Amino acid sequence: MKKILLLFIAAALFSCKDDKSENNSETENLQADSTNVKEIEYRQVDSKVIDNDSLWKPFQTDLAEFSTEVYEEVKALVFEKSIPEIQQAINEEKLTYEELALFYLTRIKEYDRNNELSLNSVISLNPNLIEEARKKDQQKKENKDHHPIFGIPVLLKDNINTSNMPTTAGSYALQNNETEDAFIVKQLKDNGALILGKANLSEWANFFCEGCPNGFSTVGGQTLNPYGRKVHDTGGSSSGSGVAIAANFAPVAVGSETSGSILSPASSNSVVGLKPTIGVLSRGGIVPISSTLDTPGPITKFVVDNAILLDAMAGTDNADPASKIAKKQRTDYYSDLKTTDLKGKRLGAIKALMEDSLYVTAINDLKNAGATIVEFEAEDIDLPNFLRLLNLDMKKDLPTYLKNYGGDVSYKNVQDVVDYNDQDSLNRAPYGQALFLGIIKDSATEKEFAAIKDTLKTNGTRFFEKPMQEHSLDAVVSINNYHAGYAAVAKYPAITVPMGYTQEGRPMGVTIIGKPYSEEQLLQFAYIFEKNTKRRKTPVDYNE
Repeated sequence: MKKILLLFIAAALFSCKDDKSENNSETENLQADSTNVKEIEYRQVDSKVIDNDSLWKPFQTDLAEFSTEVYEEVKALVFEKSIPEIQQAINEEKLTYEELALFYLTRIKEYDRNNELSLNSVISLNPNLIEEARKKDQQKKENKDHHPIFGIPVLLKDNINTSNMPTTAGSYALQNNETEDAFIVKQLKDNGALILGKANLSEWANFFCEGCPNGFSTVGGQTLNPYGRKVHDTGGSSSGSGVAIAANFAPVAVGSETSGSILSPASSNSVVGLKPTIGVLSRGGIVPISSTLDTPGPITKFVVDNAILLDAMAGTDNADPASKIAKKQRTDYYSDLKTTDLKGKRLGAIKALMEDSLYVTAINDLKNAGATIVEFEAEDIDLPNFLRLLNLDMKKDLPTYLKNYGGDVSYKNVQDVVDYNDQDSLNRAPYGQALFLGIIKDSATEKEFAAIKDTLKTNGTRFFEKPMQEHSLDAVVSINNYHAGYAAVAKYPAITVPMGYTQEGRPMGVTIIGKPYSEEQLLQFAYIFEKNTKRRKTPVDYNE
C-alpha cells in the first residue's frame, strides 16, 4: 500500500495533493471526533478580496421576498435530489426555475462565508441569475422539449472563462480578468443551463505554491470541508466545486483536472467526480496547467447528474486539437444508465489496496452486483519528469491562454505574474510561489520535451494496459485519487463515487479507471455501484 501511494505522491503531488490515509474502516459517523482529530492550522481562512455587500447586492430584493416558508417548500423538492427529480417537480408545476435559483442563493448566503459554518466555496455569483431563471420559466411554458440540464444552476470552477464574472484562477493577479465564455460554457448555455457562479479552487489549480493547503486561493480564501471544517482536507484543486456540491449550494458543478484535481475533491467531499478522456470536453477558454493533460469534468451528488452535465458540455471545439480528435465519440451519456448491469464485466482489484476495509467492501459490492473481480499485483512503474512536463507545458500554455482567451490584463507570461505578486507578497502570495519560480527556471529542447511526454504516456499506459490485457479487464478499481497520476499521463478516464467514511468521518471514494473514451461504461459501472450502496450521507451541519 505505502509503495503505491508513494509512487503516486512523487508523480502527481504538484497538481493535486494525494490522499495518504491508509487502513480505513467504514462507519456511519459523519462527525469528526474532536478528541481524536486536530484542527488544521491555516495562515489565512477568510478572503481579503471578496466584498460581500457587492456580491449580494443584485439579489437583495428577491432574497428578501423568498420567505422561510417558501424555502422549506422548495427544500422538500430540491435538497439532495437529482436533476431528473428536480425536473419532474418543475414539470408538475410544483417548482419554478426562479425558486430553484433562489434556494441555492439562500443556502450560499447562509452558510458560505463569515460565520462559524462558513466553507468559502464560492468566489462570485452571476448577477443576472434570477432574470435568466425567469426567462427559463417562460421558455419552459413555450417549449417542453429541452435538454435535462435546462434551467439547472451550474457552478463553475473559477479557472473557466465566463462572460459576466471575472475568471481569476484564484489569483490576485487575475481578479479583473474579464473574458468571453469558454467553449464548454457556451455549450451549457446553448443547452439551457443557468450559470450560478464561480467556485473557489486551489490557486492556479494547485500549481503555484509549494506546501500550501488544498483549497486556498488569495481571491477566495481557504475552502473548508463540510464533513469536518478545519479537520478534513478538501482535496484539490477543484476544492470549491466539490465542497459546494456536498453542502447543496448547487445541484452540479464543473471542475478541471490535470492529475487528480477532480477525483481528489470529489472523493474528499463524498460526491461523484468524472475525469474524462482528454478531448471529450474542450479546454478552450480554461486557464491551463498542461495542454497535454488538462481536462474539465463534472462534479455532482449523483451519477445520473454527472452523465447529464457531461453530455451538456460535450461538443467539438475546432480550436482544441484534442477535441477534434475526440469528435466521433458518442455524446449521449445518460440515456442507458438504468438499463445496464455488471454481468459479464471484469473489474481489476489492486491487491495492495485490499488492506483498506472500505475498499474491500466496495469490491464485494461490485461482485454482488454481478461483476467478476480479478485481484492483481500492480506493477512498480515510475513516472519520470512528471513535474517537468507540467513546468514546460505551463511555460508555453499560460501565454497562449492570455493571448487567445484572457481578458484585458497586462501579463503575458509566468514571469509577469511572479513580478506582480512580488510587489505585495504578503497579500498576493502568502504561501510563496515556488512552483511558478520552478516553471521559469525549467527549459528543454523540443526533442527533450517530446521524449518526456512519450515516456510518461508509455509508462502510465503500461500500468493499466498490462493487467487489462492479461486478465481481460473492463476497468481497474482504485481509491480516491491514488492512481490519478497514471491515469493522467495515460489519458485514461476515471470516475469516483462515495464508498463510505473513516472512523474520523473522513469521506472516501471508490474510483474506477477505464480505457480511453469509455466514459459511458464508467458511468454505468458507477451508477450500479451507487444504486446498490447509497453510501453518500449529507454533512450534518448543512442539513437545514
